[in-house]
Amino acid sequence: IKANKYEEAIAVARQQVEAGAQVLDLNFDEGMLDAKAAMTKFLNLIGSEPDIAKVPVCIDSSDFTVIETGLKCVQGKPIVNSISLKVKEDEFVRQARIVHQFGAAVVVMAFDEQGQAVTAEDKLRICKRSYDILTSSRVGFRPEDIIFDPNILTIATGMEEHNNYAVEFINSIKLIKEAMPLAKVSGGVSNLSFSLRGNYSLREAIHTALLSH
Repeated sequence: IKANKYEEAIAVARQQVEAGAQVLDLNFDEGMLDAKAAMTKFLNLIGSEPDIAKVPVCIDSSDFTVIETGLKCVQGKPIVNSISLKVKEDEFVRQARIVHQFGAAVVVMAFDEQGQAVTAEDKLRICKRSYDILTSSRVGFRPEDIIFDPNILTIATGMEEHNNYAVEFINSIKLIKEAMPLAKVSGGVSNLSFSLRGNYSLREAIHTALLSH
């Protein structure tokens, strides 16, 4: 995309779909890019490719204005990644209303005004607070359109307090599903072994162990 080779980027998207991708995640958060323009152009291009457009799109950005731009030109029902309470409740509600207005599903991070949740109990607390806001009359989300990301944090950093992060994530899934059974859960699995980057075999083994649980 930075090299303006959109045809090659479309080919990558097609390869991912052919390999079995269930969602295409589009993120153009790069300092040298006009993310809004890139998001608009790429969404319009893949929208005319039936073999790509059959897969849902995840509009992924840390800048909500980029997400809003993507929502205005995406086909079908997308997923927004992501919103969270770290922007404070009023702004969270504003963003959620926009996402809901466009009929998208939404990924909600386990962040609030105090930072990201670490323990299973804190992950549940923040997700439940977010859920109650999103499903209330203030926003109106269906529970099935909410996907929680309870933060898979990095282990093996050399800091003892980080050693239990994978267990906290696994435990949080059970708590979230018990409290909000129709909501979904996702997570950035590669975050878990980020401290071991370069050691691919070990990283794959760690990821496999996490997913098996």
